[in-house]
Amino acid sequence: MNIGEAAKASGVSAKMIRHYESVGLFPEAVRTESGYRQYATKEVSTLRFIRQSRDLGFSIEQIRELLGLWQDRKRPSRQVRALAQAHIEELDEKLKELQSMKATLEHLVHCCHGDDRPDCPIIDTLAHESATKAAPAHHPLGRTVGLQPGRARRRAT
Repeated sequence: MNIGEAAKASGVSAKMIRHYESVGLFPEAVRTESGYRQYATKEVSTLRFIRQSRDLGFSIEQIRELLGLWQDRKRPSRQVRALAQAHIEELDEKLKELQSMKATLEHLVHCCHGDDRPDCPIIDTLAHESATKAAPAHHPLGRTVGLQPGRARRRAT
């Protein structure tokens, strides 16, 4: 099948298929004499595996490792479990960061009158780093939360 058919069958866009090929996650497709990519059922299964792994939030490198484990029929399942457990711990950390951001925003929204006045603690806090350090919000579990530079960075996947 061609790339469009493989994309439809796997649920992975043609653009992402090309991306996965370019980063070496997915092998380059066999090409016809006219240069069109051709995919077999095996490749579509691999694309589905990649899509489902991405849906669970695994990074490209984690998926690379999972693919290797999937293709090694003699692998010990403890390796797969360890990789999944490590990912759960990463998700827990991301969840804590998101909860902290949410608590901070809820606090700022609560402090904002939301009326016709120009004074706005949300804007003030975003504009002044010292304001976030001077008046951090307190999380219900006793943790101090606030805008923390660098805490909400995105990880490359």
